[in-house]
Amino acid sequence: MHRIRLLSRRLGAVAAALSRDRRGNVAVLTALMMIPMVTALGMGADYAMQKQRQDRLAGIADATALYALTPTLMTYTSTTAQTKAQQFWASQAAMVGGTSGVTDTITVTDTPQGTAVLRTVAVSFSGTSSTYLTSLIGVTSLPLAGSAGASSKLAPQINFYLLVDTSPSMAIAATQADINTMVSNTSAQGGCAFACHESNPVSGDTAGNPTDPSTHQPGDNYFLARKLGVTLRIDLVNQAVSSLMSTASTTATKNNTTYGVSVSTIDYRVGQLYQTNNISTHLSAAKSAVGTLDQLEVAYNGCIIYNNCNANNAGNDQDSFLDLGISTLGTLNSAAYSSANTPGYQMYTPGQGTGNTGDSPQEMLFIISDGVIDAYSNGNRVMAPINTLVDNCTAIKAKGIRIAFLYLTYNPLPTNSFYNSNIAPFQSSIATAAQACASPGLFTEVNTGGDITSALTNLFQVAVTTARLTK
Repeated sequence: MHRIRLLSRRLGAVAAALSRDRRGNVAVLTALMMIPMVTALGMGADYAMQKQRQDRLAGIADATALYALTPTLMTYTSTTAQTKAQQFWASQAAMVGGTSGVTDTITVTDTPQGTAVLRTVAVSFSGTSSTYLTSLIGVTSLPLAGSAGASSKLAPQINFYLLVDTSPSMAIAATQADINTMVSNTSAQGGCAFACHESNPVSGDTAGNPTDPSTHQPGDNYFLARKLGVTLRIDLVNQAVSSLMSTASTTATKNNTTYGVSVSTIDYRVGQLYQTNNISTHLSAAKSAVGTLDQLEVAYNGCIIYNNCNANNAGNDQDSFLDLGISTLGTLNSAAYSSANTPGYQMYTPGQGTGNTGDSPQEMLFIISDGVIDAYSNGNRVMAPINTLVDNCTAIKAKGIRIAFLYLTYNPLPTNSFYNSNIAPFQSSIATAAQACASPGLFTEVNTGGDITSALTNLFQVAVTTARLTK
């Protein structure tokens, strides 16, 4: 009995000792905690991988946005640039492993802003990143998402070739009031709205005019117009072209590009008024040269060259070879373009105007005219709308050169017998032919009394705004 009690006490002591020993619990708890710890470490690795993949895709999105703004892609339309940007994204995103279901949205938008175009690119993407240890708890993927955007303006380098009509028809009074003044002061001549400039006028051309102090003879109608303070259409053209030189210089600086300019006149021959080496800083010199722009001075009515009035095409009264001027400029210069070359009468084969090595400026022809030719052809005097003899305009546009046409309305002159006999029969076709010569969106008509300066400036702004959308 005593032994039983002793054994019982010893067993109780052992039980008490075991109850006080916690070392087994630590091992159990540690084992139990390993699962969430491993899971947490796995999730951390998976999230780090997801972040790395998302950062890589975000970097590709940034590169894609900038790619659409490279000088080369800026010469393409927004639609084409968007397609090429999507191709770039696809090729780069395919190299990011461990992803699935990655989709992209890329938009390229062009917005006119004054004389330039702002291109805006937006890129966004979404998809999933594959997981490894996290999949043990049922999370097989993590989301991916990001976006990028960029914008830029790029105005192309352009050479502008101005062909200005200086034939006697440009000597018409500029406004209806001025026309009325000229007609009322030339009643002895039958009423003439033109301020004809003549070096050796015959008596009929000066009948009723006051005496010119420099010749002591009745002055020509050009002298009369100046004495009466009448503004002529050629005066407004002079002001408009001069103003355009300032506008072009300011616009080139604003758009961080260069504009070259060549100014030619056309009457019975092509004349070179100003040419530059295609550097925009020379536009101030062009403005000074344009100040000399004036109408053709003939010998007298019916005779351009005093000592050669009977020669075909060299002295008769054909004095508006507009088709010849367009054809001459449209004969492309065979020399390769460089900033050291002068354009002369001939335009260069146009480039994209990106400024990249090997690329040339874009070429653009500006015509300022009333759209009527008066030329010698096949033994006959031809008076007709532009492009009647040959369609030079279409040939030039086919070479990738755009044409802007500022049409100065050829006003009906019912008091003038010459007009009634020779111009009135095709009056309704003049504007139509001029518009057909111009490139789409680059035709403007200015009626008598209209603001030629504003019209030419606006036409220039439209031309440079749309200049780079060429592919």
